[in-house]
Amino acid sequence: MTIANLPILVAGGGIGGLSAALALVNQGYDVLVLEQASEIGEIGAGIQLGPNAFHAFDALGIGDKARGRAVYTDYMIMHDALDEGLVGKIETGEAFRQRFGNPYAVIHRVDVHSSLLEGTQESGKITFKTATKVCKIEQDRSSVTVYDQHGNTYKGLALIGADGVRSVVREQFVGDPARVTGHVVYRAVVDKKDFPEDLQWNAASIWVGPNCHLVHYPLRGGEQYNDVVTFHSREQEEWGVKEGSRAEVQSYFQSITPKARQLIDLPKSWKRWATADREPIAQWTYGRVTLLGDAAHPTTQYMAQGACMAMEDAVTLGEALRTCEQDIAKAFDLYQRARVARTARIVLSSREMGRIYHAKGVERLVRNELWRGRSQTQFYDAMQWLYGWNVSNCLDAAQYVESTL
Repeated sequence: MTIANLPILVAGGGIGGLSAALALVNQGYDVLVLEQASEIGEIGAGIQLGPNAFHAFDALGIGDKARGRAVYTDYMIMHDALDEGLVGKIETGEAFRQRFGNPYAVIHRVDVHSSLLEGTQESGKITFKTATKVCKIEQDRSSVTVYDQHGNTYKGLALIGADGVRSVVREQFVGDPARVTGHVVYRAVVDKKDFPEDLQWNAASIWVGPNCHLVHYPLRGGEQYNDVVTFHSREQEEWGVKEGSRAEVQSYFQSITPKARQLIDLPKSWKRWATADREPIAQWTYGRVTLLGDAAHPTTQYMAQGACMAMEDAVTLGEALRTCEQDIAKAFDLYQRARVARTARIVLSSREMGRIYHAKGVERLVRNELWRGRSQTQFYDAMQWLYGWNVSNCLDAAQYVESTL
């Protein structure tokens, strides 16, 4: 195979990896996705989709697939978990759609992945190699070679490291430590028949309390509900996922209102995530290798933007390749400059949002006053930086960031 006919390699078959694969195909490349799991799939529960996510879906060519699986909310709402007081309510109806060009929605993470996977399968230009863990990466001026755990090699024009929060690609080129937060997330999905009627709101709903919060919203046409609770652990946590304990999660929510407490009594089983992020970095690109999604900017969940940022990355990467007329070195640099500040803002804002959600004492009182009397237009203005992203402006920030190459 000649250099010109080589595919671009993508490490990781999750939301970021599949989004990258679609963006690359849209620019005329063949793609080989290397996935360490034995099959292409996704785990998790619900995720929230801002208008920026729908702009990304459309740019990737799967807008109709994703829209058909999403639940469109009427509002986002925050209550105080101690006294049930309303802290803030943002309407996500027609005025919101007009402002940002797309809706706000909630969806099962698997349904996002399925929409992307169907798009990759229909393209006819994306090949998958499962049970394949990237172990070593070498490159020269015209290609990248990846070695897997069996010593097999895969050669491509470039490598996109979309291999998640424990990225092997990032480890080889950056080698920075994870920042374990001490915050633990319990996630479950509950059938509608088992979900309290007085909480069956068509909304992305959060209850905020001292060192904790609870989230719920409908999934899959309202037939299921996402149920997520977060707390500051009493233990020394290690980053990872395991089965949750009903007794443990109940022990952290003794002081909250009974209405919100219902959420921790519902699930028959929980998955337990001990969360971490990493410090934002200015360099994602190393020759013909670049990072994308959680491999580039792992974040905590408080901004509800992890999957959205990965899809934005992919769209921006595709646009950079188009703009640079397939000059990979120039495109990777342009992509990096367009994305570093925005994604770092998400990481840092998420940390601060976690503090706001979990405020106690006088800080809780300040938190509850933050949005009092704010109009919907004022809420939308504050969200413009986040939800105003689209394919036509995705490269704009690059002009303000000095090239690192």
